[in-house]
Amino acid sequence: MTLLTKNKSVIVVGGGAAGLMSAIHSAWSGAEVIIFEKNPRPARKVLITGKGRCNVTNNCSIETVMNNTPTNPKFLYSALNRFSPEDTMSFFEMLGVELKTERGNRVFPVSDKAKDIADALISCAESAGCSIYEKNIKSLIIENNTIKGVKDSNGIEYFADSVILACGGASYPKTGSDGYGYVLARQAGHTVTKIKPSLVPLESIESYCCDMMGLSLRNIKIDLLDTKTEKTIYSDFGELLFTHFGLSGPIVLSASSHIKEMESGRYKIIIDLKPALSEEQLDARILRDFSEFKNKDFINSLGKLLPQKMIPVIISLSEISEHKKCNEITRAERHRLLKLIKAFPITIKAFRPIAEAIVTSGGVSVKEISSKTMESKLVKGLYFAGELIDIDAYTGGFNLQLAFATGVVAGESAAM
Repeated sequence: MTLLTKNKSVIVVGGGAAGLMSAIHSAWSGAEVIIFEKNPRPARKVLITGKGRCNVTNNCSIETVMNNTPTNPKFLYSALNRFSPEDTMSFFEMLGVELKTERGNRVFPVSDKAKDIADALISCAESAGCSIYEKNIKSLIIENNTIKGVKDSNGIEYFADSVILACGGASYPKTGSDGYGYVLARQAGHTVTKIKPSLVPLESIESYCCDMMGLSLRNIKIDLLDTKTEKTIYSDFGELLFTHFGLSGPIVLSASSHIKEMESGRYKIIIDLKPALSEEQLDARILRDFSEFKNKDFINSLGKLLPQKMIPVIISLSEISEHKKCNEITRAERHRLLKLIKAFPITIKAFRPIAEAIVTSGGVSVKEISSKTMESKLVKGLYFAGELIDIDAYTGGFNLQLAFATGVVAGESAAM
């Protein structure tokens, strides 16, 4: 079935952030565009980003985006120069979405509603003349190393001059990112690198994380230690959450992207619960509290220093009797307590399942994609955009920025 009739015709597979952006820019470049999205509503994953607020980009330089992209940042140089964070902000403000910049230069809609970003993308695509159909694309039509179109789950063929694959990765499969884009890429002969979760919560070996489930720690520091190399591979300040399985929260998600070869017990997260205090200052603080509660049990002296849920765990690890009087605690015991507060240990067992990851690490090899056009080097007229490519970044709006930038380049290139 030939649905597209203008001088240049483009099919976009996937109606997420990258797919909608590529479709919009293809249409703005004069092409007739059809978007095939398997969900009844496009941009479902956009709706859950930023905890439902949508961290749409980061208000920073191109260099900062690349520094926050651990996987293949050089591949993105041309795309980010074509569509920078500043361009992303201008784009959404042009569409009537007011934006604001928060801590860490994270950019959100003023409304704090991800729906406003999703609706703006969908409305813009429709206004540009893009047609959106609910279809599950199952295969590519390729002849003589040239894309000819796609085939849906009912066997119906759709023909076009160019096809853009923007199907997402394998995280949050209920939003449509179920990994099928990798199947389509492999049909075209492309290499798909190892797929693993990135920006994902971490499971711990210790059971005491479960004992503190629901406790959120703010303004703390973590170090991610690789015990095999005895090197600290990541450090950060911010917020952390204890869960029934281990750890979550912004700085834990960022730390997860630095774990390249997960092995149970190999990595440790060391939490400094009082990063603003030196060991000497913390010792003085503990001494003041012990002096104030000198005739009280040890368990009753920690309320000013630690969250209630953490106190039984700290006491257990310190090996100080909870009923020991504060004026009886030895210098060695006080030193153990101090070390625990400055270096609270969590041993990592595993990543949580990829379905719980914010993004997927791995994807279509960048060696087989033109960084200037996002076109396949193997199949003429086939383009890639977004998370399907082997690119991923840290939290802070960087991953959506990569989706938008690659989408713009793929969309404009496909329409040429």
